Amino acid sequence: MTISKKIQESVQRSSWIRKMFEEGIARKAKYGAENVFDFSIGNPNLEPPPKFRQVLTQIASDTRPGQHGYMPNAGHVETRKAVADYLRKVHGRTFEPDDVVMTVGAGGGLNVVLKTILNPGDEVIISSPYFVEYNFYLDNHQGIPKVVKTNPDFTLDFAGIEKAMNEKTKAFLINSPNNPTGVVYTKEDLGALGQMLKAHSRKLGRPIYLVSDEPYAKIVYDGIKVPSVLDAYQESFLITSFSKDLSLPGERIGYVAVNPGISDKKSVMSGLILCNRILGYVNAPSLMQRVVAQLLEEKVDISAYARKRDMLCNGLADCGYEFQKPQGAFYLFPRTPVEDDVAFVAALQEENILTVPGSGFYGPGHIRIAYCVEDRTIEKAMPGFAKAMKKFKK
Repeated sequence: MTISKKIQESVQRSSWIRKMFEEGIARKAKYGAENVFDFSIGNPNLEPPPKFRQVLTQIASDTRPGQHGYMPNAGHVETRKAVADYLRKVHGRTFEPDDVVMTVGAGGGLNVVLKTILNPGDEVIISSPYFVEYNFYLDNHQGIPKVVKTNPDFTLDFAGIEKAMNEKTKAFLINSPNNPTGVVYTKEDLGALGQMLKAHSRKLGRPIYLVSDEPYAKIVYDGIKVPSVLDAYQESFLITSFSKDLSLPGERIGYVAVNPGISDKKSVMSGLILCNRILGYVNAPSLMQRVVAQLLEEKVDISAYARKRDMLCNGLADCGYEFQKPQGAFYLFPRTPVEDDVAFVAALQEENILTVPGSGFYGPGHIRIAYCVEDRTIEKAMPGFAKAMKKFKK
């Protein structure tokens, strides 16, 4: 074997999302793209807001010297100032540029935070179902996932969380709006979680951190607001990207913001900046830093995703599917009519419908449907969804 045993094993159990995405490529080549209905990957189908190209063109045309040189490892000062000003407005807290580190997307930000806070063997509590790449991120930094199932409606199970906490607990990793369920945790639940973490931190004599992964924070429906984790708990990190709300996943740009009241902030920030460098990210993309600094108030047309959500939910309800209607993000996580969600995904695949088994998100008995697709994809897939359900439902 030419590569490490550990990586070989990781490749074998790697993300179902990518497997189905690759299956989609093969099926499109065989049957024609118009006859394959790919709901496997959360790749936004909306174009960035018009202002994006205006700002990009303007900045790319700037001929002043020094535009492409090295920068502070935390990112361009003017970008971090713009982010701090934006966060101050949204969260009502006194953010400064030194509270922000620009990162290579949210994935880069999560790795930076985890490397900064984890000792070998530290445990991080995660509520399932969840984005399975978190396991690999934790393994990168010798952390251990401690998985606690959510309630049937995907809300936090506080009794389970309480039971999972011990002397090895270092952090709680939260994702709201959630991938894959679309749930948005309430202000009351975040407050209760903050109180629980505070009590256990006091017992341990050190902070248990709350790490909030929020790339979908601007993609919410029906007047729902995403509560601030910074209000809920002092020892918190906010991590986000511009991949979803600006439809810029390929540009790999995001940031980490620490709660201005976090303990030992100087050491925490020094750790984040060092880890940003030694993990090989060094800096978030310079050009994109300058661009997003002018787009912090912008987002794609969320009403388009709301329409797709409703179209999908109405159609699947008519076919007999059961689900919690998403409050945010662009995923639906319906229950499967049989326990074996992989078997049901295979049945959908026979109809050229590509979804991801819930077991890939530690949520067996469900499938994930990414509805950031063209309307016609949802419409034309509906007969296949109905046919697959009839095969199993008695």
